[in-house]
Amino acid sequence: MIWPFTRKTARQPLPPATGPSHGSSRRFVIPDIHGCDRTLKALVEEVIVLGKDEELYLLGDYIDRGPRSREVLQYVMQLIEEEYRIFPLRGNHEEMFLNACENRGEYRTWILNGGYATLDSFQVDDACEVPFSFHRFCNELPYYYLLDDYLLVHAGFNTDAEEPYADTQAMIWSRNRAVSKEILGGRSMICGHTPQPLGEIEKMIRRDNGLIVLDNGCFLSGRKGMGTLLALELNSRTLYKQQNIDTP
Repeated sequence: MIWPFTRKTARQPLPPATGPSHGSSRRFVIPDIHGCDRTLKALVEEVIVLGKDEELYLLGDYIDRGPRSREVLQYVMQLIEEEYRIFPLRGNHEEMFLNACENRGEYRTWILNGGYATLDSFQVDDACEVPFSFHRFCNELPYYYLLDDYLLVHAGFNTDAEEPYADTQAMIWSRNRAVSKEILGGRSMICGHTPQPLGEIEKMIRRDNGLIVLDNGCFLSGRKGMGTLLALELNSRTLYKQQNIDTP
């Protein structure tokens, strides 16, 4: 059983996350994409070769920093429309984008964190000028997925909170890597948000200590040990890699 969670709306236009969380079909997790549309397509279509009977979980941060934020969102929405089993989460960059229309102070925060690249990709001057369908998609993204064996979340999880599953700010902003198998019901946590060298990510997968930070900073092309978009297959814990092909 998969439990999806979101905030502001009771409507759920995205396909419900009701597929098996264990079984013969492959299950993939891809972290922060940050406007790297060509890299994402290569990873999905050429490296893992996603089938319609398989599950793909996305950990948020589809936009900002990289050159093709609009194309990334369009591609994810297209896969959902084509009835692929796609389960996207909310990242802090989607949250900043949404807030940029509600609070002009938040607009500056978003711009300073790469929002200008998203405006360029939409060829607009303001977040409020981005077509409504993209706002709606981002607004209806859940904060986490609770699988039988994994907690999938963008940034982290506040195990010290009175109600950890209600602390959505921690889920999109936290850099706290503390995990509690007791609170998580024996599950491991997979998150992104904080770029890690590829060697460290591979160590986390091998150690099996309850935490995998999967973000290799796809947009950081050219930095040693960084710049790769990753996909982790959950059943086998096989790591698939696609070097950034969007930016020099």
